[in-house]
Amino acid sequence: MGSTALGGAAPAARAGLSPKNGVLGSNLKPCAGYMLKTNHKVGVPSLCVRASVASSTPIVKSGDAVRIAVLGASGYTGAEIVRLLANHPQFHIKLMTADRKAGEQFGSVFPHLITQDLPNLVAIKDADFSDVDAVFCCLPHGTTQEIIKGLPWQLKIVDLSADFRLRDINEYAEWYGHSHRAPELQEEAVYGLTEVLRDDIRNARLVANPGCYPTSIQLPLVPLIKAKLIKLNNIIIDAKSGVSGAGRGAKEANLYTEIAEGIHAYGIKSHRHVPEIEQGLSDAAKSKVTISFTPNLICMKRGMQSTMFVEMASGVTVNDLYQHLKSTYEGEEFVKLLHGNSVPQTRHVVGSNYCFMNIFEDRIPGRAIIISVIDNLVKGASGQAVQNLNLMMGLPENMGLQYQPLFP
Repeated sequence: MGSTALGGAAPAARAGLSPKNGVLGSNLKPCAGYMLKTNHKVGVPSLCVRASVASSTPIVKSGDAVRIAVLGASGYTGAEIVRLLANHPQFHIKLMTADRKAGEQFGSVFPHLITQDLPNLVAIKDADFSDVDAVFCCLPHGTTQEIIKGLPWQLKIVDLSADFRLRDINEYAEWYGHSHRAPELQEEAVYGLTEVLRDDIRNARLVANPGCYPTSIQLPLVPLIKAKLIKLNNIIIDAKSGVSGAGRGAKEANLYTEIAEGIHAYGIKSHRHVPEIEQGLSDAAKSKVTISFTPNLICMKRGMQSTMFVEMASGVTVNDLYQHLKSTYEGEEFVKLLHGNSVPQTRHVVGSNYCFMNIFEDRIPGRAIIISVIDNLVKGASGQAVQNLNLMMGLPENMGLQYQPLFP
């Protein structure tokens, strides 16, 4: 994918007015080295994306179709979007891109979805957004910023990459190894941890979908930190993910013989989800929070467990933590606090948008152990993305997401 930046273009070019083959008003506009097709309409400017806030008025009426584009549809998160939308009564896929699979039928790339009536995959340079209302962007980190910058301004966008999760563009550059290529969009992007930030998400045009580890960690910790029930120092997190969390690309480290019958710590001190987690916890605390975080790859296809070791505030008991999480999530459909000594297990959330959690007293006085589990591809990615777009379109949050976990 090309790396041509648009930020340095002349004002006319940035406004989508530069000529293509000498003709102003072409329905092609530059994006990451390609020309994206759009449909120019009288009175509707074809601009590169700029900050705008949608109305809080419902965008879509019950029964109205929402035309969806899935960019990067040949990866695991793209496939999960398609699977989830198969039961969504109002989201209908009209455009799917996958550069390396361009021209192929989606069912040939993912045979388990061969029954779905879907458009053929196209390269991003050939994508026509004139028949699209909203976009799920499942492209790799580092490529998304320029692509989104070139999309028609009126589209609602949920980005599943990490490109818009960190508010501080300098911190982004530090952790991701290159400067942010769409800083003006970063100012607009809303972080999409649904149960915590749904009011902001409801009015957003561009939502940065959270990472899988940050979702499983922030859902239990943010309410406890906001209530000042746990101390901000000595937060230790041991997390384990299924192999699908590493993506679908061929990598030697992910071969069966490399990962079978073992568990592998990775990204020690350097995992890119660390600043995202710390950003959310620091927001909750209104002061800087630093964590000790170790992710592990475990030999299973999907699923994630995060085990958090925390120190309680003076006079606080484990029951206080439990009761606060119970009151916080009592009315939530997708976040469930288990009863008694029930231990959350990844096999009980497979294929669903649920997060199961529970709290246990540590043997060390004054400390507690919190365990949360999610399906990394659903609540940790595509399911939460659908949940967010439902909110953005003024639809019921659970629409298309009432899949029960698959067991055994």
